Amino acid sequence: MDASAKSLPLAATERLEQAQALDGPARGLESIVRSGLGEGTLRDVLRGGWLGHALHPLLTDLPIGTWTSSLVLDFAGGSSAEGAADLLVGVGLAAVAPTALAGWSDWGESSTPEQRRVGLVHAAFNIAAAALFTASLKRRRESRRGSAKLLSVTGAGALGVGGYLGGHLSYARGVGVGER
Repeated sequence: MDASAKSLPLAATERLEQAQALDGPARGLESIVRSGLGEGTLRDVLRGGWLGHALHPLLTDLPIGTWTSSLVLDFAGGSSAEGAADLLVGVGLAAVAPTALAGWSDWGESSTPEQRRVGLVHAAFNIAAAALFTASLKRRRESRRGSAKLLSVTGAGALGVGGYLGGHLSYARGVGVGER
């Protein structure tokens, strides 16, 4: 590949950074996030000030790891692994709230419009992933394994896009790096 050529995901992400249509929704959410989390101890805890490291990236390992493990069990574990796969989906869902709150706290401190735009779409994909895994858990409880697995695979796709965008914010744009 030519050194000046960009990968399709990177080119799409850089276009997303320039999507000014996201500025209105971002401004509206920013005021909600800042007022909802306040300026005190809760915000400091969610941002990882007590840890000396951003908390959100650490917490993302829980839903990503449990949901990925559930997929492995779904497709390689056989019927004896169904209960464990279901449990992992539930554990991942339980981890969503603290992970999302820490992420929204970091997002509320974004310093550029580009960061806020990508962060907003990052969150949207992760919300979609959580909704799909929630629907998967519901199907699992109804003994509808086929549709549960399909929903989990679709949720994993949304999670992958959200994770890519989160990685872009952290690694390519340095959001949250060196702030604590």
